[in-house]
Amino acid sequence: MCVKEGVISAETPPADKEKTVMVMETERQEIVEYGKRISSEGLAKGTAGNISIYDPDTGLMAVSPSGIGYFDTMPEDVVIMTLDGKIVDGARKPSSEYGLHAVIYRIKPEARAVVHTHSKYCTALACMREPLKPYHYVIAAAGTAAVPCAEYATLGTPELAEKVREALGESRAVLLANHGLVACGADLDGAFSLAVNCEFCAELQWMCECAGENRGVVLSEQEMEAAMERFRSYGQTDNSSSGQTKGY
Repeated sequence: MCVKEGVISAETPPADKEKTVMVMETERQEIVEYGKRISSEGLAKGTAGNISIYDPDTGLMAVSPSGIGYFDTMPEDVVIMTLDGKIVDGARKPSSEYGLHAVIYRIKPEARAVVHTHSKYCTALACMREPLKPYHYVIAAAGTAAVPCAEYATLGTPELAEKVREALGESRAVLLANHGLVACGADLDGAFSLAVNCEFCAELQWMCECAGENRGVVLSEQEMEAAMERFRSYGQTDNSSSGQTKGY
């Protein structure tokens, strides 16, 4: 409200007329929220790991910033960029692994979010360069009977992104040799849930194999096919995406 020579006006002062609209504001807020969950649940330490959300309508990707702790990251710190690496909005440097995220969106057209973690047991298996085996049916959340392990390449390089492209196949998750895990989903909650389930399966695998030879029994191909079929109709189906279910 403005007052001019005793006259009260409802006109908004010029300084308040326009508010800056943040590009992909909702997605930026989600990345901040899930970054805190990744840290709280022990899926990454310090500034390790990264998160992204992709909007196929605009061709833009929101990516967590490089070197900022999850509890210190603000929505404006999240970087908006194209899959080709051009920064569209944001003053921060994007995660060094943005190329890895871009590759997944290119080869997985149904993917809308990617989570990269350094969770303890997944990383331990990755250091042994072993795949995640079907000791538990919940691994079917990845869309395959096992989660592969990509060959080693230096972090943050095009070579690492290429190794992921080569290894991923039909799976929605892949271990990175001597590095960690990458998981994608129809939304950020789906990608995060898959990363959590992969860590659960990795811990079980570690325990079974530490118990001694032939103590743990992996599910057969037929058993996993039956589990994956059940997963296709599990939970609340998201009709807006590719039919991928949530709530694994």
